Amino acid sequence: MTYTPHDYQQYASDFIEQHPVAAVLLQMGLGKTVITLTALSNLLFDSFLVHKVLIIAPLRVARDTWPTEIGKWDHLGDLIPSVAVGSTAERLTALGRKADLYIINRENVQWLIEESTLPFDFDMVVVDELSSFKNHRSKRFRALMKRRPVVKRIVGLTG
Repeated sequence: MTYTPHDYQQYASDFIEQHPVAAVLLQMGLGKTVITLTALSNLLFDSFLVHKVLIIAPLRVARDTWPTEIGKWDHLGDLIPSVAVGSTAERLTALGRKADLYIINRENVQWLIEESTLPFDFDMVVVDELSSFKNHRSKRFRALMKRRPVVKRIVGLTG
């Protein structure tokens, strides 16, 4: 499908591209995912400002929504996602694949950072449903903050 962004969608994509730290606060159904994917595609393939992106989302959204959106839009055809959900073996396999975007559910953030022994070499992180990281005492928040200094760009999405 051809993507013709509304003015607010183009503005939000441009904002993500121009600001290393950004948040997109839009109501459900207004296109936060395609806005973000458009910006990621431009950052990966046009400006070469990022090379490896981690997307953190609720389980169903990580498993279904992000990959579906990538396949839905013509302009996102070059993006290669790898969905790292499921058993430990399935997550390790997905994280070991060559991809542009690695999508993980928020319950596995602590595992990825503290237990997986994989290098955390993501230069951009997208947190879908940012409100799930509002408790600064939670294990997922603390784990992500340990790696925040090495992440060049971060985007939060919420409705």
